[in-house]
Amino acid sequence: MDMTEESKEEALACMEALSLEKFEEATEAVSRVISETKLVYSEHFSNMTGNRVYFKPENMQYTGAYKVRGAFYKISTLSAEERSRGLITASAGNHAQGVAYAAKLAGCRATIVMPTTTPLMKVNRTRSYGAEVVLSGDVFDEALARANELAAEHGYTFIHPFNDLDVAAGQGTIAMEIIKELPTVDYILVPIGGGGLCTGVSVLAKLLNPKIRVIGVEPAGANCMQESLRAGKVVTLPSVNTIADGTAVKTPGDRLFPYIRENVDDIIAIEDPELIVAFLDMVENHKMIVENSGLLTVAALKHLDVRKKKIVSILSGGNMDVITMASIVQHGLIERDRVFTVSVLLPDKPGELAKVSALLAQEQGNVIRLEHNQFISINRNAAVELRITIEAFGTDHKKTIMNALEQAGYRPRLVKSKGIYEV
Repeated sequence: MDMTEESKEEALACMEALSLEKFEEATEAVSRVISETKLVYSEHFSNMTGNRVYFKPENMQYTGAYKVRGAFYKISTLSAEERSRGLITASAGNHAQGVAYAAKLAGCRATIVMPTTTPLMKVNRTRSYGAEVVLSGDVFDEALARANELAAEHGYTFIHPFNDLDVAAGQGTIAMEIIKELPTVDYILVPIGGGGLCTGVSVLAKLLNPKIRVIGVEPAGANCMQESLRAGKVVTLPSVNTIADGTAVKTPGDRLFPYIRENVDDIIAIEDPELIVAFLDMVENHKMIVENSGLLTVAALKHLDVRKKKIVSILSGGNMDVITMASIVQHGLIERDRVFTVSVLLPDKPGELAKVSALLAQEQGNVIRLEHNQFISINRNAAVELRITIEAFGTDHKKTIMNALEQAGYRPRLVKSKGIYEV
């Protein structure tokens, strides 16, 4: 990215603040509490992209996300007096659990402010580590404002979820592990919400090997860092709208922005439907549950115009509630033409349903649901409507089934699905 002389000086000052020694200290500290997340080679995505693709499965951390790294390292740098006042932070879920767990290990009280829209599973998990949870605001930025108010009112020690150099250094320990395990890595893909993870990973990666290309990945409905880089300064989005709740941030960290500008080679924005497809890919090919924010780097693989490179996608977390999971699976199947609904017209007389069923069986279509509407026409002898929800192998198989119905005279019409499980 092009830079002025002034911005280069600013970036150099940042580099001094986040030194190699700082990352080494952070790595030593967090190694005592994190789970080992060895790289996972993906044959599926390697074949799909023509690269060697690996995943860094931070969804397998004890708290279900990488956030425990930055939280624990930050707490380890606090004085006894700062810890004794109690800790407070704001989070959409993963940082909350990281701080709650790290605080428990350090023997500190912790208060976590979470948006009212936070999935119940993340709220309950945070409470299970002993933290007090306060629900406030519809989005992260509103929860953050409330956390700052409570910190001022009660004298709590505030731990910012991303706009903090110590937190970023803790998150950056991921890069230390990646490069230690795969020294010849060419690309590292990193999710971006506020920028803490991407700052830590990109700075350390460039310190260890400037040839490594670091690509940040944001949801298109919350691309605050991408817009800030375009503007040349930190900007606040008027609103955010994405299923990737862990990265639904309006304003990136101003303390982190110079690091991102200096060390990140590009940013990719991902649309929500791409995350739905990526979820199915991970479940079916790797048997992994990865939350939407963690799937950003999986979806981004298709956007890289490179071949024969070694690429690591960081899966930042796996904290997804069951209801959200069921909805995403459902929509993913529809998105991939694995499930579709078709309307056919047939005479209202015995044996017609059996004929349609036999045709579908011959074409290997699996019937999930049937709806029979006798009131589609005044003349029931002429036609009644049969809506069939069918499971198929994919787009080609769906076309084959539709053609077979057309040739049999059933005048098939695709119907926009309302949901596989609706009644």
